[in-house]
Amino acid sequence: MKTIELVKYGPVIPVIVIEDINDAVPMAEALLAGGVKVLEVTLRTSCALAAIEMIANKVPDAIVGAGTLRTKSDATNAKLAGSQFAVSPGYTNEMGMVCKEIELPLLPGVSSGGEVMHANNDGYYFLKLFPAVAVGGINLLKGFSGPFSDVQFCPTGGVTVNSAPDFLALPNVPVCGGTWLTPKNLIENKDWAAITKLAKQASSI
Repeated sequence: MKTIELVKYGPVIPVIVIEDINDAVPMAEALLAGGVKVLEVTLRTSCALAAIEMIANKVPDAIVGAGTLRTKSDATNAKLAGSQFAVSPGYTNEMGMVCKEIELPLLPGVSSGGEVMHANNDGYYFLKLFPAVAVGGINLLKGFSGPFSDVQFCPTGGVTVNSAPDFLALPNVPVCGGTWLTPKNLIENKDWAAITKLAKQASSI
Protein backbone atom coordinates (compact mmCIF):
# COMPACT_ATOMS: atom_id res chain seq x y z
CA MET A 1 0.00 0.00 0.00
CA LYS A 2 1.06 3.58 -0.68
CA THR A 3 -0.02 6.27 1.78
CA ILE A 4 -1.79 8.23 -0.98
CA GLU A 5 -4.21 5.30 -1.20
CA LEU A 6 -5.51 6.23 2.26
CA VAL A 7 -7.36 9.21 0.81
CA LYS A 8 -9.94 6.99 -0.90
CA TYR A 9 -11.37 5.95 2.49
CA GLY A 10 -12.54 9.40 3.56
CA PRO A 11 -11.62 13.08 3.92
CA VAL A 12 -10.36 13.00 7.52
CA ILE A 13 -7.79 10.85 9.34
CA PRO A 14 -8.31 11.01 13.10
CA VAL A 15 -5.20 11.68 15.17
CA ILE A 16 -5.74 9.51 18.24
CA VAL A 17 -4.14 9.54 21.69
CA ILE A 18 -4.95 6.43 23.73
CA GLU A 19 -4.24 6.69 27.46
CA ASP A 20 -6.10 3.54 28.53
CA ILE A 21 -5.57 0.31 26.58
CA ASN A 22 -9.19 -0.66 27.32
CA ASP A 23 -10.36 2.25 25.16
CA ALA A 24 -8.55 1.05 22.03
CA VAL A 25 -11.09 -1.39 20.58
CA PRO A 26 -14.34 0.44 21.48
CA MET A 27 -12.89 3.70 20.15
CA ALA A 28 -11.85 2.06 16.88
CA GLU A 29 -15.27 0.43 16.56
CA ALA A 30 -17.00 3.75 17.26
CA LEU A 31 -15.00 5.52 14.55
CA LEU A 32 -15.60 2.68 12.10
CA ALA A 33 -19.34 2.82 12.80
CA GLY A 34 -19.22 6.48 11.78
CA GLY A 35 -17.55 5.70 8.48
CA VAL A 36 -13.96 6.50 9.50
CA LYS A 37 -11.76 3.58 8.54
CA VAL A 38 -8.22 4.98 8.63
CA LEU A 39 -6.96 5.46 12.21
CA GLU A 40 -3.71 7.11 13.25
CA VAL A 41 -2.74 6.10 16.79
CA THR A 42 0.03 8.38 18.01
CA LEU A 43 3.04 6.98 19.85
CA ARG A 44 2.61 9.50 22.65
CA THR A 45 1.56 7.13 25.42
CA SER A 46 3.02 4.00 26.99
CA CYS A 47 0.17 1.82 25.71
CA ALA A 48 0.14 3.12 22.12
CA LEU A 49 1.89 0.14 20.53
CA ALA A 50 -0.28 -2.32 22.46
CA ALA A 51 -3.34 -0.37 21.33
CA ILE A 52 -2.25 -0.59 17.69
CA GLU A 53 -1.73 -4.33 18.03
CA MET A 54 -5.12 -4.77 19.67
CA ILE A 55 -6.94 -2.77 17.00
CA ALA A 56 -5.11 -4.62 14.22
CA ASN A 57 -6.16 -7.97 15.68
CA LYS A 58 -9.68 -7.23 16.90
CA VAL A 59 -10.94 -4.59 14.45
CA PRO A 60 -9.77 -6.02 11.11
CA ASP A 61 -11.90 -3.65 9.02
CA ALA A 62 -9.92 -0.68 10.32
CA ILE A 63 -6.71 0.50 8.68
CA VAL A 64 -4.57 1.31 11.68
CA GLY A 65 -1.31 3.22 11.54
CA ALA A 66 1.18 4.72 13.97
CA GLY A 67 1.71 8.45 14.36
CA THR A 68 4.45 10.54 15.95
CA LEU A 69 7.30 8.33 14.66
CA ARG A 70 10.59 10.00 15.54
CA THR A 71 13.21 7.23 15.60
CA LYS A 72 14.23 4.11 13.76
CA SER A 73 13.01 1.98 16.66
CA ASP A 74 9.62 3.73 16.51
CA ALA A 75 9.26 2.57 12.92
CA THR A 76 10.36 -0.99 13.69
CA ASN A 77 8.09 -1.28 16.72
CA ALA A 78 5.14 0.17 14.82
CA LYS A 79 5.57 -2.39 12.06
CA LEU A 80 5.83 -5.24 14.57
CA ALA A 81 2.66 -4.06 16.30
CA GLY A 82 0.71 -4.36 13.06
CA SER A 83 0.72 -0.80 11.74
CA GLN A 84 -0.30 -0.60 8.09
CA PHE A 85 1.14 2.89 7.68
CA ALA A 86 3.13 5.44 9.66
CA VAL A 87 3.11 9.20 10.15
CA SER A 88 6.01 11.33 11.38
CA PRO A 89 5.92 14.94 12.66
CA GLY A 90 9.03 15.78 10.63
CA TYR A 91 11.34 14.09 8.16
CA THR A 92 14.84 12.61 8.22
CA ASN A 93 16.65 10.48 5.65
CA GLU A 94 17.00 7.73 8.23
CA MET A 95 13.24 7.64 8.86
CA GLY A 96 12.49 7.56 5.16
CA MET A 97 14.98 4.79 4.47
CA VAL A 98 14.06 2.53 7.38
CA CYS A 99 10.37 2.71 6.49
CA LYS A 100 11.20 1.66 2.94
CA GLU A 101 13.42 -1.16 4.20
CA ILE A 102 10.69 -2.63 6.42
CA GLU A 103 7.94 -1.83 3.88
CA LEU A 104 6.03 0.49 6.19
CA PRO A 105 4.28 3.18 4.11
CA LEU A 106 5.26 6.59 5.50
CA LEU A 107 3.43 9.91 5.50
CA PRO A 108 6.27 12.25 6.51
CA GLY A 109 5.76 15.61 8.15
CA VAL A 110 7.06 18.86 6.65
CA SER A 111 6.65 22.53 7.50
CA SER A 112 8.78 24.34 4.91
CA GLY A 113 9.77 24.31 1.26
CA GLY A 114 13.20 22.93 2.11
CA GLU A 115 11.66 20.01 3.98
CA VAL A 116 9.33 19.31 1.05
CA MET A 117 12.36 19.13 -1.27
CA HIS A 118 14.19 16.91 1.23
CA ALA A 119 11.29 14.43 1.31
CA ASN A 120 10.82 14.62 -2.46
CA ASN A 121 14.48 13.77 -2.95
CA ASP A 122 13.86 10.47 -1.15
CA GLY A 123 10.77 9.70 -3.20
CA TYR A 124 7.99 11.01 -0.94
CA TYR A 125 5.34 13.11 -2.67
CA PHE A 126 2.38 12.76 -0.29
CA LEU A 127 3.29 14.72 2.81
CA LYS A 128 1.81 15.84 6.11
CA LEU A 129 1.91 19.61 6.65
CA PHE A 130 2.51 19.96 10.39
CA PRO A 131 1.67 21.87 12.48
CA ALA A 132 -0.54 23.09 9.65
CA VAL A 133 -2.23 26.18 11.07
CA ALA A 134 0.83 27.34 13.00
CA VAL A 135 3.11 27.31 9.93
CA GLY A 136 0.75 29.10 7.56
CA GLY A 137 -2.17 26.78 6.89
CA ILE A 138 -4.22 27.47 3.79
CA ASN A 139 -2.03 30.35 2.60
CA LEU A 140 1.11 28.22 2.78
CA LEU A 141 -0.58 25.37 0.91
CA LYS A 142 -1.68 27.80 -1.79
CA GLY A 143 1.91 29.01 -2.02
CA PHE A 144 3.21 25.45 -2.29
CA SER A 145 0.85 24.64 -5.18
CA GLY A 146 3.07 26.46 -7.68
CA PRO A 147 6.58 25.11 -7.09
CA PHE A 148 5.31 21.78 -5.76
CA SER A 149 2.48 21.11 -8.18
CA ASP A 150 3.14 17.35 -8.08
CA VAL A 151 2.96 17.12 -4.27
CA GLN A 152 -0.17 16.33 -2.23
CA PHE A 153 -0.57 17.33 1.42
CA CYS A 154 -2.43 16.15 4.51
CA PRO A 155 -2.63 19.24 6.77
CA THR A 156 -2.65 18.29 10.46
CA GLY A 157 -2.38 20.43 13.56
CA GLY A 158 -5.00 23.04 14.36
CA VAL A 159 -7.46 21.80 11.72
CA THR A 160 -11.05 21.77 13.02
CA VAL A 161 -14.39 20.49 11.80
CA ASN A 162 -15.13 24.07 10.71
CA SER A 163 -11.87 24.72 8.87
CA ALA A 164 -11.48 21.25 7.33
CA PRO A 165 -13.77 22.02 4.34
CA ASP A 166 -11.61 25.05 3.45
CA PHE A 167 -8.45 22.93 3.52
CA LEU A 168 -10.08 20.14 1.51
CA ALA A 169 -11.20 22.64 -1.13
CA LEU A 170 -7.55 23.15 -2.10
CA PRO A 171 -6.45 21.07 -5.12
CA ASN A 172 -3.33 19.79 -3.31
CA VAL A 173 -5.22 18.62 -0.19
CA PRO A 174 -7.06 15.29 -0.64
CA VAL A 175 -7.36 14.58 3.10
CA CYS A 176 -6.65 16.25 6.43
CA GLY A 177 -5.81 15.04 9.92
CA GLY A 178 -7.67 16.02 13.05
CA THR A 179 -7.85 15.42 16.78
CA TRP A 180 -11.43 16.63 17.10
CA LEU A 181 -12.91 13.21 16.32
CA THR A 182 -11.63 11.73 19.59
CA PRO A 183 -11.76 14.46 22.26
CA LYS A 184 -10.34 13.56 25.65
CA ASN A 185 -13.55 14.20 27.58
CA LEU A 186 -15.58 11.82 25.41
CA ILE A 187 -12.95 9.10 25.73
CA GLU A 188 -12.77 9.48 29.50
CA ASN A 189 -16.58 9.23 29.68
CA LYS A 190 -16.61 6.22 27.32
CA ASP A 191 -19.11 8.11 25.17
CA TRP A 192 -18.59 6.03 22.05
CA ALA A 193 -21.92 7.09 20.54
CA ALA A 194 -20.76 10.71 20.54
CA ILE A 195 -17.51 9.71 18.83
CA THR A 196 -19.49 7.81 16.19
CA LYS A 197 -21.52 11.00 15.64
CA LEU A 198 -18.34 13.05 15.19
CA ALA A 199 -17.00 10.43 12.78
CA LYS A 200 -20.18 10.58 10.68
CA GLN A 201 -19.88 14.36 10.58
CA ALA A 202 -16.26 14.14 9.45
CA SER A 203 -17.04 11.50 6.83
CA SER A 204 -19.61 13.76 5.22
CA ILE A 205 -17.31 16.78 4.81
